Amino acid sequence: MATYLLKKSYRRKDLKEISFKDLWGSHGVFTTMWMFDRPAKILFFKKHIKNLIKSSKVYKLNKSKLEINILKLINLNLVKNKKYNHLLRVAINDNIISISIRKRTTPKLKFKLKLINHKRIKPEYKNLEYKKLLKHLSKIDTSTSDIALCVNNKILESATSNILFVRHNKIYSPINKFYKGITFKFFEKKIKRIIKKNIFIKSLDEYEEIILIGSGRGVVSVNYIKKPYWRKKSSKIYRLLSKNYREAVTNCPQYNG
Repeated sequence: MATYLLKKSYRRKDLKEISFKDLWGSHGVFTTMWMFDRPAKILFFKKHIKNLIKSSKVYKLNKSKLEINILKLINLNLVKNKKYNHLLRVAINDNIISISIRKRTTPKLKFKLKLINHKRIKPEYKNLEYKKLLKHLSKIDTSTSDIALCVNNKILESATSNILFVRHNKIYSPINKFYKGITFKFFEKKIKRIIKKNIFIKSLDEYEEIILIGSGRGVVSVNYIKKPYWRKKSSKIYRLLSKNYREAVTNCPQYNG
């Protein structure tokens, strides 16, 4: 279970605080950001907020002063002298803005994936239709494992992250039907050589590495999959991506509100 530092909800019309609602299952969108250090830094903060507002327009939720009000509520709930290593989540629907801060879980070695047959509703967007996935996640230790979502025998994404596949030093990603997260877009721009390809379950053994990338996890090397059996054969590209990611973390500016 996640350890929460803060859970608050506010009415959009007047920003009055109400009883907390996580908004899972409602018509809405969200974003999750890694917040760390003291004073706080929030990795890729401007990109996260820009993407959240963009998604809110698609879902017809972008009412007057939405971005201003989101920033106001974030500022209200951050503690200046607090040393953070947490995930900041902002969720919105037509009536509510919810802010939560939970402890970030550090992925452990020998990280594994479990494959399930599932595709998110409108997977191109970070929407709140996650209830089925949350049930699956509640049954696993998320510090040691994640769930890979598969449709028509193709792997699309994990429940929490994007997935990259490595073969002969080339990096592959599924073609579509998944959400391109902020971390994924960072690496698309940084390394400029992610090849789009259908990743079939039956072809898994062709890949030497499987790597998860996302705001919550950072960069994680998958050690093995039980069914069908797959085991990591290299860590070369993982080390490269980890180096790029650490540089972004080091260069992340202090959050100024």
